[in-house]
Amino acid sequence: MHIVHCRRRSLLAATAALVVVAGLPAHAAENDPIIQPVQQLVDGLLTIMKAGPGTPFQQRFDTLEPIVERTFDLQSILKESVGPRWASLPANEQDMLMQAFRRYTVASYVNSFDKYDGQRFVIKPDTRPVGNGEQVVQTQIIPRRGSGHQLDYVMRQGQNGWHAVDVLADGSVSRVAVQRSDFRRLLARGGAEALAASLRTKTANLSNG
Repeated sequence: MHIVHCRRRSLLAATAALVVVAGLPAHAAENDPIIQPVQQLVDGLLTIMKAGPGTPFQQRFDTLEPIVERTFDLQSILKESVGPRWASLPANEQDMLMQAFRRYTVASYVNSFDKYDGQRFVIKPDTRPVGNGEQVVQTQIIPRRGSGHQLDYVMRQGQNGWHAVDVLADGSVSRVAVQRSDFRRLLARGGAEALAASLRTKTANLSNG
C-alpha cells in the first residue's frame, strides 16, 4: 500500500487520508480553519517521509499519531463504518474497536508515506460544499514523473473545530464506503472481537510486525 508510489490501493487505504502542500500560499492554510487540519497532517507526513524507512516504524508512528488524531474525527469515521450496530455495542467493545481502528489508521499512513522522492503535493485554496455543512478540501499528489492523483478530504465542523470524516480517492471513491462493507461483514461473522482482530492483524502487517 503506497500513496507515494501512486498505487491505487494506497489511495483507498490511507485515511484519513492526506496531502502535502507545495502550491498553496502559506497564509491561506494559516487563515482557513477548514484547511488547517490538512495542513497539519501534511507537515507530519513530510516529516516521516523524509525520515524514510531508515527510521524505525514505531518512531515514525509516534510522530504521526497525535497529528492523525487532531486531523480526523476517528470516532465518527468508525461509527459510520460500523453502522447502526455501533449504538448497541457495549462500551468496552466500542473502546476496543476504537483503539484498534486508531492504530490501524496511523499505521496505514506511516506505511503509505514512507519515502520522499520529489513528489509535489498541492492543496486547492477553495473548498467545495457537499451539503450538511460539510466542506471538501481538494488535494493533488503529483509524482516526479507520471500523472498525478486526486485525494480529497471531507471536513465537518464540531465543537473542537474542523476534522476530516472521509477521504475521497480520485475525488470520488469514499474510504468510509470501502471499509464499511468489510467492517460490517466481520461484525456479522464474529462480532466486535472479529473486527478488532482483523484491524490488529492489518496493523501488524503494515508495520512488519
